[in-house]
Amino acid sequence: MVKTDKNKTADKTEFQRADDGASEHYRIVTSAHLAKSYPELSEFEFGLIIASNAFQRWVIRCMNAAGAKDMTTLDILILHHVTHRGKGKRLADICFILNIEDTHLATYSLKKLLAAGLVASEKKGKEVLYSITPEGEALCQHYKKIRESCLITSFSGSAEERAQLADIAKFLRNLSGQYDQAARGASSY
Repeated sequence: MVKTDKNKTADKTEFQRADDGASEHYRIVTSAHLAKSYPELSEFEFGLIIASNAFQRWVIRCMNAAGAKDMTTLDILILHHVTHRGKGKRLADICFILNIEDTHLATYSLKKLLAAGLVASEKKGKEVLYSITPEGEALCQHYKKIRESCLITSFSGSAEERAQLADIAKFLRNLSGQYDQAARGASSY
């Protein structure tokens, strides 16, 4: 790791020395002006940004390898959620589970998936339920094989690693609530 003085930058990423007295830890942040009061959160947010971008790149390339071109990350996430447990899903449920605020984005993705023949819709009363088609199921299964080959094999699969991933997932779900609450606060600021 490149070590620099506290206020110098390297490649537009700032390294800050943690003053815990026990170790030399350099914080990697992209917004030093936000890191002054809580540098650990800024370091976490930078990790979240690069992990989010890597995840989005991964799902798109995995889906491309599975045979579906020109799908966005949201299209892919909605397709997988509609496939989940083989039960029909309402638009409101899809948005709720995936934490999508703008239902128009989800509606657009569903229209694309319907046009591609990957998802079907059925009207029940006033509700529209979306379900996976055999073509969509086959695509998700092909995606799963590529995921297992390219991603799952890079993990050890140990009980410790599995527990750590479960803890991280729980932490991220809890943290999303804090960001949602902060967003509501900022809306009325």
